[in-house]
Formats: sequence, structure tokens, C-alpha cells
Amino acid sequence: MDYLTVALAKGRLGEQSAELFNQIDIGSCLDMKSRKLVFTDEVNRIKFMLLKNSDVVTYVENGVADIGIVGKDMLMESKAKVFQLYNLSFGYCKLCIAGKKGADVYKNNAILRVATKFDRSAKDYFEAKGQKIEIIKLNGSVELAPVLGLSDVIVDLVETGNTLKANGLEVLEDMYEINPLIIANRIGYKFKMKQIDDIIKNIERLELNTIA
Repeated sequence: MDYLTVALAKGRLGEQSAELFNQIDIGSCLDMKSRKLVFTDEVNRIKFMLLKNSDVVTYVENGVADIGIVGKDMLMESKAKVFQLYNLSFGYCKLCIAGKKGADVYKNNAILRVATKFDRSAKDYFEAKGQKIEIIKLNGSVELAPVLGLSDVIVDLVETGNTLKANGLEVLEDMYEINPLIIANRIGYKFKMKQIDDIIKNIERLELNTIA
């Protein structure tokens, strides 16, 4: 049997994913504190690769990884052609419009300046609302943009809202609920369907038992 290849994101999502696999007796080889990027579970014939969050989708879509765990936000941004197999029960947050208290989200015929790293999601959302926008692409410290006058609002992931509050901002509108997903390469899934489905069944059983 060929090895199943699994792409995990570095950071918190990867750590949560590794813990999930460990709970179903898979991936004891994973060491999230190591500098290694590839780990092999010889018993279960699985190879894990640790990637930048935004690269997980790319590796799965191109068949380098058979499956991966990634946030829905990355799928929305990439519009990748992959199978979405299972919604995981941890790591929920929201993609939101945020800004200074009382800031206008909609400006009739005026152009709204939006700072974000989620440019595709922002464009799609505001286009559906009929609001013209100018995207200001940022990859970090997005909260500073409206504070320093670079943008009118921001579009960003919000979990607790504490970072917004610390910078004098608040959620003005919820856009999308975001959760981690198990995704699969469309071709790879057909050849390794049983192994993948067995893993998902074990995860589903674990989560049901946890809720119960």
C-alpha cells in the first residue's frame, strides 16, 4: 500500500491537527517543536508534511499531498479545485469587517478603502453588496490601517475580538463563518478513498464521543 500524504499547517492549527490525529492513534511521529518538515508514520503508512497555512491548499490541489487540514478562509481565497470532505469541530472564527466605532461600511457611490490580506473574499463580498472598494493588500498588522488612516475598514479573521479592542476597533459586520476542513486531491482521493474515509470516520466518532 502506498503512503498516504497529509499536509498540515504550521502553528496553532497544525498543533490542533496533530493532537487530533494522535487521539485516533495516528501520527505519533509528529513533533511540532522540531525543525523537520516531513514525518513518517510507518505503522499507518502515512507521511505528514508541515507547510505554511496558505500552501496547504496548493500542495493538495497539485497532488503532492493527498489530503490536508486547512481553514475555510484559505479555500475561499485560492478557489482551489479540491474535495471538501469534513468540517472539523475546533478552531471556529469569523471573517469580519472591522473599523473604528461608527465607521461607515457602505458609502453609496463613494469608494470604500479596505485593508486586508483576504482580497478575493473581500472583493466577492462587497461586490455582492454593490459597494465599490479599493483593496489595500496587507500581510500583517492589519489593525493599524484604519487607526493611521490608511483605510476606512479592515477585513480580517476574528476569534475573540481582543486584538481589535486593544487597537480601538470593533466588528462592524460579520461576513463568513470560518472553520478548519479536511480537503483532498480530486484524483488522489479516488485511489486512497478507503484509507481516507476510515480516518474521517475515526475522527467523526471521536468528536461525537467528545460531545456526548
